[in-house]
Amino acid sequence: MSVTILCAGTTTGVGKTWVGAAVLRALRDGGRTVAARKPVQSFDPADAEGGAGSTDAEVLAGATGEAASAVCPAHRWYALALAPPIAAELLGRAPFSDADLAAEHGDPSAEVVWVETVGGPLSPMTFDGDSASTARWLRPHAVVLVADAGLGAINAVRLAVGPFAGRRIIVFLNRWSDVDVCRTNLTWLRTNGFTVLTEVDALARLIDSTL
Repeated sequence: MSVTILCAGTTTGVGKTWVGAAVLRALRDGGRTVAARKPVQSFDPADAEGGAGSTDAEVLAGATGEAASAVCPAHRWYALALAPPIAAELLGRAPFSDADLAAEHGDPSAEVVWVETVGGPLSPMTFDGDSASTARWLRPHAVVLVADAGLGAINAVRLAVGPFAGRRIIVFLNRWSDVDVCRTNLTWLRTNGFTVLTEVDALARLIDSTL
């Protein structure tokens, strides 16, 4: 049996890639076979000048042992820190659709396939779709929604779950610390019916338990 997890964020910069890499390492250390996919990525080329391991695909590949080009096909790397379809247009490259990304996804041979989107749920990912629309062609077993644990988390999570209505959602509060704002955010979200985790190992165990 295999399980596909779609990882989205409430917005950009909340740590989707860090969470994904940490969870995949934990699962791999526990004996599970894992694969990561980033269907398309855009990035600041200045950030990549430090060498291998700088882009999201490279970070995820480092966790799974795959080639970065397996995580994200080389022709879907856009060296401009904007939403991928906008970056493609400004770089003079061909537009691409949800159907294109779906056709390129294939069927990774692994017990856990972790698929990371871009930005927030409604951030453009293709010329005709966004991060949330990825779920329609991927049909994941669950969506891991990464949010910053601090001030604003409740509003961010409530807004972000809407585009994924009808799917199993696991909220991961990243950058957690044992302070009032984080504790009260966690309590409020759980009391109001959200499945919320704050530890990578707990998220890995939850995914592992579905296999």
